[in-house]
Amino acid sequence: MAKVLGVGGVFFKSPDPKRLYDWYAQWLGMEFEDWGIAYYPNTMPANGQTVWSAFPAETKYFEPSTRDFMFNLIVDNLDEALNQVKAGGAETIGNIEKLEYGLFGWFVDPDGNKVELWEPMR
Repeated sequence: MAKVLGVGGVFFKSPDPKRLYDWYAQWLGMEFEDWGIAYYPNTMPANGQTVWSAFPAETKYFEPSTRDFMFNLIVDNLDEALNQVKAGGAETIGNIEKLEYGLFGWFVDPDGNKVELWEPMR
């Protein structure tokens, strides 16, 4: 039987992809290919991992976004990343949470997507 080996990407709609790419490049240092993707073949930290998780339809975890999805970005410095996105006009949400596998913080991007930032434990 063939098996899934990992998540190959996160794909979603945007009313203005170029504007959103530019925002993420400016405020989180993401680098995009000319054809509109950010590619991370060798930058995953030692304790980083990709998670695929279905939430119950009635979850409130994605709020205040009204979207049916949320994505998670791994960062090297959570405090700094949250300050950067806030300077870029994003709404930060809640308080930083420390769990056994890292620090987590959240914001809503210019398109209204809730984004979870994760700094893995070192």
